[in-house]
Amino acid sequence: MADADVIPIGSGGRPGRGSGRRTTPSAAARALVGPGNRTKKNSRTKTSGEDLGGADPTVEPVGAVPDVDGPDLSGLDLGGLDFGRLERVVRELFGDDGERRVAEWLAFLRRRLSGDYELDEFGYDSDLTDQVLLPMLRPMVEKWFRVEVRGIENIPADGSALIVANHSGTMPIDGLVTQVVVADHTGRPLRTLAADLVFQTPFVGELSRKGGATLANNDDAERLLRQGNLVGVWPEGFKGLGKPFAERYKLQRFGRGGFVSAAMRTGVPIVPCSIVGAEEIYPLVGNIASLARLLGVPYIPITPFFPLLGPLGLIPLPSKWLIEFGEPIRTDEFPDGAADDPMLVFNVTDQVRETIQQTLYTLLMQRRSVFF
Repeated sequence: MADADVIPIGSGGRPGRGSGRRTTPSAAARALVGPGNRTKKNSRTKTSGEDLGGADPTVEPVGAVPDVDGPDLSGLDLGGLDFGRLERVVRELFGDDGERRVAEWLAFLRRRLSGDYELDEFGYDSDLTDQVLLPMLRPMVEKWFRVEVRGIENIPADGSALIVANHSGTMPIDGLVTQVVVADHTGRPLRTLAADLVFQTPFVGELSRKGGATLANNDDAERLLRQGNLVGVWPEGFKGLGKPFAERYKLQRFGRGGFVSAAMRTGVPIVPCSIVGAEEIYPLVGNIASLARLLGVPYIPITPFFPLLGPLGLIPLPSKWLIEFGEPIRTDEFPDGAADDPMLVFNVTDQVRETIQQTLYTLLMQRRSVFF
């Protein structure tokens, strides 16, 4: 998010205050979905408040796992295919729950081929996210970065909350890691707010939209929060991502407090999130500014390994990560109209920023080393 406010970024309009009356995503967010992607063959787009309880019981709902206690495959042989041997291979590869996992994948593939899955009004594909995107990221989170999570109990088990985190690492990998952490420890998806540049990038934009991201602006942030979602925002934006390695763990400006006003209008708690480890994955030592201006991007990074080693330089260093979720900052006790008070919004924004900064210092002292 450029300058990291929850306001329209590059959308061609003035920053909105958010009325809370919008019943559909903003025009900018709807444009991201595109006319060809809003619905799929035989699929439905679920909107807020839609009751799907009356769906045809013969149609398997998205995310349902078929009964795997079916007929024994060990005695079957079809066209020379030994199902008994296949079953043993599955068990060796995936363990005792191998049949269940294979059954889940087969059910997922059937849903994709038949179009029997749902997209919400922002284009979020929960089936694809749960079955493909998050599992692809988990090895990186658990094995490569060895993420240690603290304070997860500060994220509400139900209801809305706005998770506000520091941003760093040259590439926005910290956002992906936070999504995995929140999903695995709370069982709830984290809907993220991203800059328009993300959605203008081929393939990345489509994948981000399906993974739960939407354009950072007040209307969409408030709508997601009113629907009861966990929403993530990284207020430093590109200034945080692209800061030099010499300035690591020094928070940049948190913009104009758009995320605070969105939380105030919806009365949801703000959960500060401090991330240690992302600064070291791509140590930024320089920037090819002229090429960045030519391509219309914030920066072209120079690290000790990129572009010197080419594609190999894009492999992140295996730093040790610590993520701590702080105590929620309540916003439901502010009087009506508090979100329109610039001084109050600034004070709360500064409180959130200072909380994250002090927690970063504490975590750095507790971390034994960068890589262990």
